[in-house]
Amino acid sequence: MDDMSARILEIKDKGSEQELNSFIADNKSFIIGAASRVAGRYISESDDEYSIALIAFSEAINSYDEAKGSFPGLARTIIKRRLIDFIRSESRHRNELSVEPFVMDADLSDEEEVSGLSMEVLHRTAEIGTESNPGTPGFNPHAEEIEAVQQILAPYNFSLFDLSDCSPKAEKTRVHCAAAVNALLDDRELFDSMREKRTLPMKDLVNACKVSKKILDRHRRYIIAAAEILNGDYPLMHEYMSFIRTSLKTKNR
Repeated sequence: MDDMSARILEIKDKGSEQELNSFIADNKSFIIGAASRVAGRYISESDDEYSIALIAFSEAINSYDEAKGSFPGLARTIIKRRLIDFIRSESRHRNELSVEPFVMDADLSDEEEVSGLSMEVLHRTAEIGTESNPGTPGFNPHAEEIEAVQQILAPYNFSLFDLSDCSPKAEKTRVHCAAAVNALLDDRELFDSMREKRTLPMKDLVNACKVSKKILDRHRRYIIAAAEILNGDYPLMHEYMSFIRTSLKTKNR
């Protein structure tokens, strides 16, 4: 049994409201991550979606029992359903509201986790807050770097929080993506071409890294984001690209 499920059962057994409130506060990053996954953008505590997700999380706590499987899976499912209801309701009043295609997909399984850079950023941002003014008590460099990277990626028409569906999961695919990123970083003409065209220079990149066009196209956003981050002065964000950094070090020996 996972830690969250075990903790919920323990709290419910004790009937401690204080411990329950503490548990909810400790899992704000989980709630924000689940809500952001449904909304297709980063959800902060000031958004209506967060309030909906928080209520859904409490609903999941109240309805959970061990026979229903893992608590995280149940919580994600209920959060997703409540937010879909909210989005559909809002859509009837605001025709311009865009619902991401994956919102209408089947429920998340108990074992599903959003992989890659985007969820790491979501969770880290939730943990450290969003203040970015030097000299203030809430200042954090992560948020400042995230905002800087978001501005770099904006001309490509995607953000860090769009990467969950295109981040490589299989080891072999991760190696291929790392090779593509390395090729872009090693060849300034390739990198400049990417920036100028706001997409991957497919033909030249295929020749440079010997990775199929199909893989490059499927993980295009991830490769672009990784190349921009590793090319820039973002030491804290570099931590999220540790696999590619390791590949670079190995290659340069």
